[in-house]
Amino acid sequence: MKKKILKIAGISIGLLLLLLFLAPFLFKGSLEDLLKKNINKNLNAQVSWESLDISFFKSFPDAAVTLKNFSVVNYAPFQGDTLASGQSLELDMGIKQLLKNENDVIAVDQLIIDDALVNIKIDSLGNANYDISKPSETASTSEDPSTENNKGFSFNLSHYELNNARINYLDESSKTYLVLTHVNHEGTGDLSASVSELETQTSAQASFQLEDTKYLHEHQLTLDAVFQLDLENQKYTFLENKAKINELPLTFDGFIQPTESGTIMDISFTTPSSDFKNFLAVIPKKYVKNLDGVTTTGDFSLNGFLKGTANETRIPMMDISVKSSNASFKYPNLPKTVKNISLDVQLKNETGLVKDTYLNIGGVTFKIDDELFNMTGSLQNLTENMLVDLALKGTLDLANIEQVFPLELEQPLSGVLKADVTTLFSMNAIDTEQYDAIKTNGTASLKDFTYSDASFTHPINIAEANIEMSPGTILLQKLEATSGQTDISATGDIKNLIPWVMAKQDLKGRFTVQSNTFNVNDFMTVESGAETETQQSENSTTQSSEEAIKLPDFLDATLDFTAKKVIYDNINLENSKGTISIKDEAANLSNVTSDLFGGTVGLSGAVSTKNNVPTFQMDLDLKQIDIDESFGALSLLKYIAPIAKALDGNLNTTLNLSGELNNNLTPNLQTIAGTALAQIITAEVNPQSTPVLSKLGEQVSFLNLDDLSLQDISTALDFSDGKIRIQPFNFDVKGVQVAVTGSHALDKSMNYALAMDVPAKYLGGDVNKLLAKLDPNEAETMSVTIPVGLTGSFTNPAISIDTKSAVTTLTQRLIEKQKQDLIDKGTNILGDLLGGDNSTQTDSTNTNTQNTTQQTTNIVTDVLGGLFGKKKKKQDSTKQGNN
Repeated sequence: MKKKILKIAGISIGLLLLLLFLAPFLFKGSLEDLLKKNINKNLNAQVSWESLDISFFKSFPDAAVTLKNFSVVNYAPFQGDTLASGQSLELDMGIKQLLKNENDVIAVDQLIIDDALVNIKIDSLGNANYDISKPSETASTSEDPSTENNKGFSFNLSHYELNNARINYLDESSKTYLVLTHVNHEGTGDLSASVSELETQTSAQASFQLEDTKYLHEHQLTLDAVFQLDLENQKYTFLENKAKINELPLTFDGFIQPTESGTIMDISFTTPSSDFKNFLAVIPKKYVKNLDGVTTTGDFSLNGFLKGTANETRIPMMDISVKSSNASFKYPNLPKTVKNISLDVQLKNETGLVKDTYLNIGGVTFKIDDELFNMTGSLQNLTENMLVDLALKGTLDLANIEQVFPLELEQPLSGVLKADVTTLFSMNAIDTEQYDAIKTNGTASLKDFTYSDASFTHPINIAEANIEMSPGTILLQKLEATSGQTDISATGDIKNLIPWVMAKQDLKGRFTVQSNTFNVNDFMTVESGAETETQQSENSTTQSSEEAIKLPDFLDATLDFTAKKVIYDNINLENSKGTISIKDEAANLSNVTSDLFGGTVGLSGAVSTKNNVPTFQMDLDLKQIDIDESFGALSLLKYIAPIAKALDGNLNTTLNLSGELNNNLTPNLQTIAGTALAQIITAEVNPQSTPVLSKLGEQVSFLNLDDLSLQDISTALDFSDGKIRIQPFNFDVKGVQVAVTGSHALDKSMNYALAMDVPAKYLGGDVNKLLAKLDPNEAETMSVTIPVGLTGSFTNPAISIDTKSAVTTLTQRLIEKQKQDLIDKGTNILGDLLGGDNSTQTDSTNTNTQNTTQQTTNIVTDVLGGLFGKKKKKQDSTKQGNN
């Protein structure tokens, strides 16, 4: 019998285990459908998960339902935003819950969420993305007894966990930003009872910002607390608790009670000890590291309360005070002590109206060495038109900051700041730029300040800067600064120093700037990689590996400048002066003049670095500049006229240009468009300096380019799409007139046509034989046009000359000329004979004339013989008879 019972029990247990093993497969589909139906019925959002698993062993006797890679995505007005997502969500519930039908409530006993992300948003209209619950059903439906208690889910939790979560809270209406990272929170208690106790443990890193002010930055928060839960009245009361902000301990007392009219709270808090080390504990650890070994004197207290109702129109009344007196601290491995520390700061609201919140600074004082610094004042009406009333007085050696605090700064600090300033203004005056309403008085100075930044090749050193302030006027009395080779001396007036500091407005003013040497390269970013010499020579046509130089986005200023020397890339400008207006990341230049390449340059235009690709527009007027020097140094001029490197002389030119800039603010020649007018005043030519002229001289023997001298030659150019087009111009090479037209491109390819008006005597051979039969004066002035084509590139030119065609044409002209001359001269002689004019025969002093006359006589004789052939024969026969 006993064996039978054991056998039955064994079989039963086996069947039960088998059932527990098979149940997930049997009920998985129905439970997943049940979850989806309840979710869709109750939530106005897209809820999805990658997979659903059921286990009867993990949380036995409960069933564990786990959703993997779940997400909740909003519908309008936050369409597509992810409200929540996570790696896993585990719901523990009684096994019998799996047997419920779709109209039953799903009761959850335990909830565990891992690696969750929660994004809470409230837009400027007050819409909240977490408001995704569907409205309750109609009264007629709710009156049905079968559905009266159907709410989809029932959370009778005894335990819940949130592990390694991130919670983002953004309220655009109040400009409130809260980010909690590495959130670990768990609670244990009987949440099904009307009154119970909930034991919680919480840890997180918090960053909190209200408008532009950061109050917390990655502060470590912990709270171990026991709450009394009155679920019937929704009242939550602190019983036992221990909290920390970084290492600052706090204890809380009171309650929070959400109601329909708002959240009622009556909470007080205090520091359980008064050690001044508590103040250091509030500073983020990334700045002060740990507090081990720090010695302190004096006291520190943080006390306060929040009491009242929080809703859309009111906040709780508050009184939060921070106090300390005659305190000091010293880190063990740092040489200096901060002494005479006094703090008296209160944040108060006595009405519950948001606008009546104010901060009173009774005094913030500290001393390093013998330098005392003090601040007093108040900030009133914090949320509407804030009224600022502050007084600063004292001296602060910035280098001492690292001597008293173990800060991890991006760059070392140095310099001495002195201030004796009082200021009274409203934020409305700043926003509306009513600078006369900003009542600021006093002086401030900075000496021996050094600013280093990876963006600059050299540190910026401010030897001295002095400012004097009075209502409506802020004078920069003196600024002496250097960086690399650059020195700057400036004075001027600043319109809005306080708005620039307080509200991050653009710094506005007008300044007079002087410099002995201003090297633009000192302010260029450090190259990310070394460039070869070839790359450097070609960086005007391609974007270099440098980071882009950007004009400051906070400047709205005009600079009247003079500089004895300006170094830009490899160019030296002497005696430069002009005006630069900087605004919206763009610089407008006007009346800028400088000595350059032995001449002068005048320019006006604009440069903008606002977009990803900087752009420029510029008008340049170059006068009496040295051709060889300027075309050797300026990539732009090399591009415009590559052949100019063979010239030695002076040039005038005006250029109207626009296009894009490379990252180092040199022109990107591929993008340049514009026009130019160039005039060569005088220039000698060295054909061997460029393959084009050298090869042309070799192929055209009569064109002696060594004797070429250019003077007063002008031409117009236009360029776009990487091409230069030359308007026709003419020059002379020892009697050879040359007309030039055509174009070339950025890749040094060219397509030019030359029309050379060549004296015929240069062609020699048969041409000279024909010329010999002409009048010498005519032969001397006879010329022929020879077309020459220049193609290929400037470094490898291809030259085509059609001399044969020109000679053939000339020969035909000469023959026609001779025929015409014979006819003309024969007619003239016949006229002379008939008219009795023998003057040409009587002139025996000119040998050339005699020869010509003899030739003409012979020709005329032949002509007459031809005309009177019969008569001539008769006369001859008569003559013979007489003989």
